Amino acid sequence: MKTRVTELLGIRYPIVQGGMQWVGTAEMASAVSSAGGLGILTALTQPSPEALAAEIERCRGMTAAPFGVNLTILPAITPSLYERYRDAIIDSGVKILETAGNSPREFIARAKAAGMRLIHKCVTVRHALSAERHGVDIVSIDGFECAGHPGEDDVGGLVLIPAAARALGIPIIASGGIADGRGLAAALVLGAEGVNMGTRFCATREAPIHERIKLALVNASERDTRLILRSLHNTARVLKNAVSEEVLASERRGCTFEDIRPLVSGSRGRAALVAGEPEGGIITAGQTVGLIADIPGCAELIERMVEEARACLAVARTCLETR
Repeated sequence: MKTRVTELLGIRYPIVQGGMQWVGTAEMASAVSSAGGLGILTALTQPSPEALAAEIERCRGMTAAPFGVNLTILPAITPSLYERYRDAIIDSGVKILETAGNSPREFIARAKAAGMRLIHKCVTVRHALSAERHGVDIVSIDGFECAGHPGEDDVGGLVLIPAAARALGIPIIASGGIADGRGLAAALVLGAEGVNMGTRFCATREAPIHERIKLALVNASERDTRLILRSLHNTARVLKNAVSEEVLASERRGCTFEDIRPLVSGSRGRAALVAGEPEGGIITAGQTVGLIADIPGCAELIERMVEEARACLAVARTCLETR
Protein backbone atom coordinates (compact mmCIF):
# COMPACT_ATOMS: atom_id res chain seq x y z
CA MET A 1 0.00 0.00 0.00
CA LYS A 2 1.89 3.02 -1.26
CA THR A 3 1.02 6.53 -0.05
CA ARG A 4 3.04 9.65 0.69
CA VAL A 5 3.11 8.48 4.32
CA THR A 6 4.71 5.13 3.49
CA GLU A 7 7.19 6.87 1.19
CA LEU A 8 8.18 9.54 3.70
CA LEU A 9 8.53 7.10 6.58
CA GLY A 10 10.00 4.15 4.69
CA ILE A 11 7.34 1.68 5.83
CA ARG A 12 5.39 -1.04 4.01
CA TYR A 13 1.90 -0.25 5.24
CA PRO A 14 0.40 3.14 6.23
CA ILE A 15 -0.38 2.01 9.78
CA VAL A 16 1.17 3.86 12.73
CA GLN A 17 1.13 2.78 16.37
CA GLY A 18 0.07 5.53 18.75
CA GLY A 19 2.68 6.98 21.09
CA MET A 20 1.00 5.69 24.25
CA GLN A 21 2.20 6.51 27.76
CA TRP A 22 3.38 3.35 29.57
CA VAL A 23 2.70 1.24 26.44
CA GLY A 24 5.13 2.60 23.83
CA THR A 25 8.11 0.42 24.78
CA ALA A 26 10.64 -1.44 22.64
CA GLU A 27 8.51 -4.60 22.69
CA MET A 28 5.50 -2.77 21.30
CA ALA A 29 7.27 -0.54 18.78
CA SER A 30 9.53 -3.24 17.38
CA ALA A 31 6.60 -5.62 16.84
CA VAL A 32 4.63 -3.03 14.86
CA SER A 33 7.64 -1.95 12.80
CA SER A 34 8.68 -5.52 12.02
CA ALA A 35 5.12 -6.17 10.80
CA GLY A 36 5.39 -3.36 8.25
CA GLY A 37 3.82 -0.47 10.17
CA LEU A 38 5.51 2.28 12.14
CA GLY A 39 6.16 1.50 15.77
CA ILE A 40 6.51 4.43 18.18
CA LEU A 41 8.47 4.60 21.43
CA THR A 42 6.99 6.99 23.99
CA ALA A 43 9.73 9.25 25.31
CA LEU A 44 8.05 10.23 28.58
CA THR A 45 7.40 6.59 29.48
CA GLN A 46 11.12 6.51 30.22
CA PRO A 47 12.20 8.14 33.52
CA SER A 48 15.09 10.13 32.00
CA PRO A 49 16.64 11.08 28.65
CA GLU A 50 19.42 8.60 29.37
CA ALA A 51 16.87 5.81 29.88
CA LEU A 52 15.20 6.82 26.61
CA ALA A 53 18.51 6.53 24.75
CA ALA A 54 18.92 3.03 26.18
CA GLU A 55 15.36 2.09 25.15
CA ILE A 56 16.03 3.33 21.60
CA GLU A 57 19.08 1.08 21.41
CA ARG A 58 17.08 -1.83 22.79
CA CYS A 59 14.40 -1.28 20.12
CA ARG A 60 17.04 -1.03 17.41
CA GLY A 61 18.30 -4.43 18.52
CA MET A 62 14.80 -5.89 18.15
CA THR A 63 13.94 -4.64 14.64
CA ALA A 64 15.77 -3.55 11.52
CA ALA A 65 12.69 -1.61 10.33
CA PRO A 66 12.14 2.14 10.88
CA PHE A 67 10.56 3.25 14.14
CA GLY A 68 9.84 6.63 15.66
CA VAL A 69 9.74 8.32 19.04
CA ASN A 70 6.82 10.32 20.45
CA LEU A 71 7.55 13.38 22.56
CA THR A 72 4.40 14.91 24.03
CA ILE A 73 5.02 18.52 25.03
CA LEU A 74 3.10 19.37 28.19
CA PRO A 75 3.26 22.65 30.11
CA ALA A 76 3.81 20.83 33.39
CA ILE A 77 7.37 19.81 32.48
CA THR A 78 10.23 22.31 32.28
CA PRO A 79 11.36 23.20 28.73
CA SER A 80 14.96 22.27 29.49
CA LEU A 81 13.96 18.68 30.24
CA TYR A 82 12.10 18.47 26.92
CA GLU A 83 15.25 19.69 25.18
CA ARG A 84 17.25 16.92 26.83
CA TYR A 85 14.73 14.30 25.67
CA ARG A 86 14.80 15.81 22.18
CA ASP A 87 18.59 15.74 22.12
CA ALA A 88 18.59 12.11 23.26
CA ILE A 89 16.31 11.23 20.36
CA ILE A 90 18.39 13.09 17.79
CA ASP A 91 21.74 11.88 19.14
CA SER A 92 20.46 8.29 19.02
CA GLY A 93 20.00 8.57 15.26
CA VAL A 94 16.22 8.04 15.17
CA LYS A 95 14.85 9.55 11.95
CA ILE A 96 11.16 9.92 12.83
CA LEU A 97 9.88 12.21 15.61
CA GLU A 98 6.21 12.45 16.54
CA THR A 99 5.22 15.43 18.67
CA ALA A 100 1.93 16.15 20.42
CA GLY A 101 0.56 18.64 22.90
CA ASN A 102 1.97 22.16 22.61
CA SER A 103 3.45 23.53 19.37
CA PRO A 104 6.69 21.78 18.30
CA ARG A 105 7.95 25.02 16.74
CA GLU A 106 11.08 25.18 18.91
CA PHE A 107 12.10 21.62 17.99
CA ILE A 108 11.64 21.72 14.23
CA ALA A 109 14.89 23.40 13.10
CA ARG A 110 17.11 21.08 15.16
CA ALA A 111 15.19 17.99 14.05
CA LYS A 112 15.24 19.02 10.39
CA ALA A 113 18.98 19.66 10.55
CA ALA A 114 19.38 16.06 11.73
CA GLY A 115 17.43 14.80 8.71
CA MET A 116 14.37 13.75 10.71
CA ARG A 117 10.79 13.38 9.52
CA LEU A 118 8.33 15.19 11.80
CA ILE A 119 4.78 14.07 12.55
CA HIS A 120 2.64 16.35 14.71
CA LYS A 121 -0.59 15.18 16.31
CA CYS A 122 -3.48 17.70 16.24
CA VAL A 123 -7.17 17.68 17.13
CA THR A 124 -8.26 20.63 14.97
CA VAL A 125 -7.69 21.82 11.41
CA ARG A 126 -6.47 25.22 12.63
CA HIS A 127 -3.73 23.61 14.70
CA ALA A 128 -2.84 21.35 11.77
CA LEU A 129 -2.43 24.38 9.52
CA SER A 130 -0.16 25.98 12.10
CA ALA A 131 1.97 22.83 12.26
CA GLU A 132 2.22 22.79 8.46
CA ARG A 133 3.37 26.42 8.43
CA HIS A 134 6.07 25.61 10.98
CA GLY A 135 7.44 22.87 8.74
CA VAL A 136 6.24 19.46 9.94
CA ASP A 137 6.14 16.73 7.29
CA ILE A 138 2.94 14.93 8.30
CA VAL A 139 -0.03 15.80 10.50
CA SER A 140 -1.81 13.11 12.53
CA ILE A 141 -5.36 14.36 13.03
CA ASP A 142 -7.33 13.05 16.04
CA GLY A 143 -11.10 12.70 15.80
CA PHE A 144 -13.42 12.92 18.78
CA GLU A 145 -13.58 9.11 19.02
CA CYS A 146 -9.94 8.89 20.05
CA ALA A 147 -8.45 7.77 23.34
CA GLY A 148 -6.70 10.36 25.45
CA HIS A 149 -7.23 14.04 24.75
CA PRO A 150 -9.68 14.78 21.89
CA GLY A 151 -9.69 18.54 22.50
CA GLU A 152 -12.77 20.59 23.20
CA ASP A 153 -14.35 20.95 19.73
CA ASP A 154 -15.96 17.48 19.62
CA VAL A 155 -15.56 16.90 15.87
CA GLY A 156 -15.66 13.27 14.76
CA GLY A 157 -13.34 11.74 12.20
CA LEU A 158 -15.94 11.50 9.43
CA VAL A 159 -15.86 15.31 9.23
CA LEU A 160 -12.42 16.11 10.62
CA ILE A 161 -10.41 13.86 8.29
CA PRO A 162 -11.73 15.25 4.97
CA ALA A 163 -11.69 18.79 6.38
CA ALA A 164 -8.00 18.42 7.20
CA ALA A 165 -7.23 16.71 3.88
CA ARG A 166 -8.89 19.56 2.01
CA ALA A 167 -7.05 22.26 3.96
CA LEU A 168 -3.50 20.86 4.08
CA GLY A 169 -0.91 20.29 1.39
CA ILE A 170 1.10 17.81 3.47
CA PRO A 171 -0.17 14.25 4.03
CA ILE A 172 -2.37 13.44 7.01
CA ILE A 173 -2.71 10.37 9.19
CA ALA A 174 -6.21 9.65 10.50
CA SER A 175 -6.35 8.90 14.21
CA GLY A 176 -9.27 7.98 16.47
CA GLY A 177 -12.03 5.50 15.74
CA ILE A 178 -9.91 3.10 13.66
CA ALA A 179 -9.39 -0.52 14.65
CA ASP A 180 -9.73 -2.65 11.50
CA GLY A 181 -9.43 -2.75 7.73
CA ARG A 182 -12.79 -1.05 7.25
CA GLY A 183 -11.48 1.94 9.18
CA LEU A 184 -8.26 1.94 7.15
CA ALA A 185 -10.22 1.87 3.87
CA ALA A 186 -12.55 4.63 5.07
CA ALA A 187 -9.64 6.84 6.14
CA LEU A 188 -7.98 6.49 2.74
CA VAL A 189 -11.21 7.33 0.95
CA LEU A 190 -11.72 10.37 3.21
CA GLY A 191 -8.35 11.76 2.15
CA ALA A 192 -5.92 10.44 4.75
CA GLU A 193 -2.77 8.64 3.62
CA GLY A 194 -2.36 6.52 6.71
CA VAL A 195 -3.94 5.65 10.06
CA ASN A 196 -2.84 5.80 13.66
CA MET A 197 -4.10 3.28 16.23
CA GLY A 198 -3.56 3.23 19.97
CA THR A 199 -6.38 1.35 21.67
CA ARG A 200 -6.33 -1.45 19.09
CA PHE A 201 -2.63 -2.04 19.56
CA CYS A 202 -3.15 -2.26 23.33
CA ALA A 203 -5.15 -5.43 22.68
CA THR A 204 -2.30 -7.33 21.02
CA ARG A 205 -0.05 -10.04 22.37
CA GLU A 206 3.00 -7.78 22.33
CA ALA A 207 1.45 -4.87 24.25
CA PRO A 208 3.30 -4.57 27.60
CA ILE A 209 0.16 -4.51 29.74
CA HIS A 210 -1.59 -7.19 31.79
CA GLU A 211 -3.80 -9.74 30.05
CA ARG A 212 -6.78 -8.75 32.22
CA ILE A 213 -6.57 -5.20 30.89
CA LYS A 214 -6.53 -6.51 27.32
CA LEU A 215 -9.58 -8.65 28.07
CA ALA A 216 -11.36 -5.61 29.54
CA LEU A 217 -10.83 -3.84 26.19
CA VAL A 218 -12.15 -6.87 24.28
CA ASN A 219 -15.23 -7.11 26.49
CA ALA A 220 -16.08 -3.39 26.39
CA SER A 221 -18.65 -1.93 24.00
CA GLU A 222 -18.52 1.33 22.08
CA ARG A 223 -20.52 2.86 24.96
CA ASP A 224 -17.95 1.94 27.60
CA THR A 225 -15.74 5.03 27.51
CA ARG A 226 -16.13 8.20 29.52
CA LEU A 227 -15.06 11.81 28.98
CA ILE A 228 -13.42 13.06 32.15
CA LEU A 229 -11.88 16.45 33.03
CA ARG A 230 -14.37 18.29 30.80
CA SER A 231 -15.17 20.74 33.58
CA LEU A 232 -11.45 21.57 33.75
CA HIS A 233 -11.19 22.05 29.95
CA ASN A 234 -8.73 19.18 29.65
CA THR A 235 -11.05 16.50 28.28
CA ALA A 236 -9.77 12.92 28.25
CA ARG A 237 -11.49 9.82 26.89
CA VAL A 238 -10.91 6.81 29.14
CA LEU A 239 -12.37 3.39 29.84
CA LYS A 240 -15.50 3.28 31.97
CA ASN A 241 -14.60 1.90 35.41
CA ALA A 242 -15.03 2.70 39.09
CA VAL A 243 -12.31 5.35 39.06
CA SER A 244 -13.54 7.26 35.99
CA GLU A 245 -17.07 7.19 37.40
CA GLU A 246 -15.79 8.64 40.68
CA VAL A 247 -13.99 11.41 38.78
CA LEU A 248 -17.21 12.26 36.92
CA ALA A 249 -19.19 12.33 40.17
CA SER A 250 -16.64 14.77 41.62
CA GLU A 251 -16.87 16.97 38.52
CA ARG A 252 -20.66 17.06 38.74
CA ARG A 253 -20.39 18.28 42.31
CA GLY A 254 -17.77 20.85 41.31
CA CYS A 255 -14.10 20.19 41.96
CA THR A 256 -10.59 21.44 41.32
CA PHE A 257 -7.84 19.34 39.80
CA GLU A 258 -6.26 18.96 43.20
CA ASP A 259 -9.46 17.33 44.45
CA ILE A 260 -9.19 14.52 41.90
CA ARG A 261 -5.42 14.33 41.44
CA PRO A 262 -5.11 11.05 43.44
CA LEU A 263 -7.73 9.45 41.17
CA VAL A 264 -6.20 10.47 37.84
CA SER A 265 -2.49 10.21 38.69
CA GLY A 266 -0.36 8.55 36.06
CA SER A 267 1.33 6.32 38.62
CA ARG A 268 -2.02 4.89 39.69
CA GLY A 269 -3.00 4.23 36.08
CA ARG A 270 0.33 2.57 35.36
CA ALA A 271 -0.03 0.35 38.42
CA ALA A 272 -3.45 -0.78 37.17
CA LEU A 273 -1.99 -1.69 33.76
CA VAL A 274 0.83 -3.69 35.33
CA ALA A 275 -1.23 -5.44 38.00
CA GLY A 276 -4.17 -6.20 35.71
CA GLU A 277 -6.76 -4.26 37.70
CA PRO A 278 -9.33 -2.82 35.26
CA GLU A 279 -11.00 -0.96 38.13
CA GLY A 280 -7.75 0.20 39.73
CA GLY A 281 -7.00 3.46 37.93
CA ILE A 282 -7.61 5.58 34.87
CA ILE A 283 -7.16 3.48 31.70
CA THR A 284 -7.01 5.44 28.48
CA ALA A 285 -9.21 3.96 25.73
CA GLY A 286 -11.05 5.11 22.64
CA GLN A 287 -14.48 4.22 21.31
CA THR A 288 -12.83 1.56 19.18
CA VAL A 289 -13.10 -0.78 22.17
CA GLY A 290 -16.50 -1.59 20.62
CA LEU A 291 -14.70 -2.99 17.55
CA ILE A 292 -12.12 -5.14 19.32
CA ALA A 293 -12.97 -8.84 19.52
CA ASP A 294 -9.62 -10.61 19.96
CA ILE A 295 -5.98 -10.28 21.01
CA PRO A 296 -3.84 -11.06 17.95
CA GLY A 297 -0.16 -10.52 17.37
CA CYS A 298 0.78 -7.24 15.70
CA ALA A 299 1.78 -8.94 12.45
CA GLU A 300 -1.52 -10.83 12.27
CA LEU A 301 -3.49 -7.66 13.02
CA ILE A 302 -1.73 -5.56 10.39
CA GLU A 303 -1.92 -8.18 7.64
CA ARG A 304 -5.60 -8.73 8.42
CA MET A 305 -6.29 -5.01 8.28
CA VAL A 306 -4.55 -4.59 4.93
CA GLU A 307 -6.38 -7.56 3.42
CA GLU A 308 -9.73 -6.31 4.73
CA ALA A 309 -9.09 -2.76 3.52
CA ARG A 310 -8.26 -3.99 0.03
CA ALA A 311 -11.42 -6.10 -0.01
CA CYS A 312 -13.56 -3.15 1.12
CA LEU A 313 -12.09 -0.87 -1.53
CA ALA A 314 -12.62 -3.54 -4.19
CA VAL A 315 -16.29 -3.91 -3.20
CA ALA A 316 -16.78 -0.15 -3.32
CA ARG A 317 -15.16 -0.03 -6.77
CA THR A 318 -17.40 -2.85 -8.01
CA CYS A 319 -20.50 -1.13 -6.69
CA LEU A 320 -19.62 2.05 -8.57
CA GLU A 321 -18.83 0.20 -11.77
CA THR A 322 -22.12 -1.71 -11.81
CA ARG A 323 -24.37 1.29 -11.25
